[in-house]
Amino acid sequence: MTTGESIPAMQDAETGEHPPAHLLAGIEPGPATVRTFRSVLANTLIANVTTSYLWFALTFWAYLETKSVLATSIIGGSYMLLVAVFGTVFGTLVDHHKKYSVMLFSTSVTLVTYAIAGVLYLLFPTERLIDWNAPVFWAFAGVILVGGVVESMRNIALSTTVTLLVPDDGRDKANGLVGTVQGIAFLITSVFSGLSVGLLGMGMTVAIAIVFTAVALVHLLTISIPEEQPPTEEGPRRHVDFRAAISAIRAVPGLTALILFATFNNLVGGVYMALMDPYGLTLFSVEMWGVVLGVTSVGFIIGGLLVAKFGLGANPVRTLLLVNLVVASIGLWFTIRELWWLYAVGILIFMAVIPMAEAAEQTILQRVVPFATQGRVFGFAQSVEVAASPISSFLIGPIAQYGLIPYMNSDPGRDRFGWLVGEGEARGIALVFIAAGLIMVVVVLLALISAPYRRLSRAYAEASPPASDAQLSSAGPVAAG
Repeated sequence: MTTGESIPAMQDAETGEHPPAHLLAGIEPGPATVRTFRSVLANTLIANVTTSYLWFALTFWAYLETKSVLATSIIGGSYMLLVAVFGTVFGTLVDHHKKYSVMLFSTSVTLVTYAIAGVLYLLFPTERLIDWNAPVFWAFAGVILVGGVVESMRNIALSTTVTLLVPDDGRDKANGLVGTVQGIAFLITSVFSGLSVGLLGMGMTVAIAIVFTAVALVHLLTISIPEEQPPTEEGPRRHVDFRAAISAIRAVPGLTALILFATFNNLVGGVYMALMDPYGLTLFSVEMWGVVLGVTSVGFIIGGLLVAKFGLGANPVRTLLLVNLVVASIGLWFTIRELWWLYAVGILIFMAVIPMAEAAEQTILQRVVPFATQGRVFGFAQSVEVAASPISSFLIGPIAQYGLIPYMNSDPGRDRFGWLVGEGEARGIALVFIAAGLIMVVVVLLALISAPYRRLSRAYAEASPPASDAQLSSAGPVAAG
């Protein structure tokens, strides 16, 4: 395979092993580096909670002040679009610089943008700030948007830091802890963002975000990651290195199919993203729906802790597909009747298995992709997978609104599908969930019997961990302590 001039050697010509992660000479992954990883993870928790808190607060505030669904749609869509566009850019930066430097840069930029947002809030009166037809509103929302998007860079860096600091046999559990952190961030955000805007106002909310971002930056300054400067690659250095990402993916049998599979799942996930709130609001008041989301988000924490405790098994590829089979099956039953408890249980299970899927994908990539190109591969995967959700979300909204919902409220619709979805206000949405779940079940079953699945499973089993990982049996489990 042609790898391109800017890509480092994928394997050592004599040993066939991937180059080791860039730890300082004489340092091997073990208990000390795992403690460093936990410190980085704690710092990421502070940063992610703060970013999510302000981002959700901005969305709530924008709708409450403007009453414009279009304004909030533009804000949310812009975030997803920018994360998708800049995924490979961020991944390239991660590969070309120390992971610690990337985290410092990311947090510093986020702090500056939030400070600018605070200044804008103080400079302009509320009536000008909430005029979404004026540039001041979009400047205020835009700098918060930039801060949130840049913060996503550190998540790519965190994935490569797992490879750098955690022994190979403990990375699945470390990825479970990452999922737990994301679950805690979602839980805190779900509960406190709306309360903050409602009780304290947007100005105080921005001030809180500035303070906690500064805390994250100061805490990060106390952490030391024992890493070398990444080696200079041959040929010209590209700021957006798609070639290296794609070549690294193609170098692993079955990995292209895995990313395509994850992208397809995100297309189906976009259906859930678009319709979960509308369906929930037919069953609950808006206040109670917020509580339901807060309670069921505990599933993220449960799922992450289960992975941190028990790992993902000998074949994370198989685990990934089985977890997606569970996700697909949820779509078949959690809206089959208009019962609030059935929907809530389904969401809880859904949130519990998502960290398992994320951890499995991360663990696979950390094993089979050389460390020197992991940032670009993680960034590229993030780009294509994130881009998939809004596409299906934008498509399914009109289809449900103008097609399936009116149809299921008509006599022909009830006569044809009433036996399946029962009666109620949102049977059209329920039919969409069931159809999406059925499609996903079929795709996962086909993937389980496919040749790419067998090739990737074999590649994972045969992949040599980095040379420095070969002597790590005494390092102990990541989740301990």
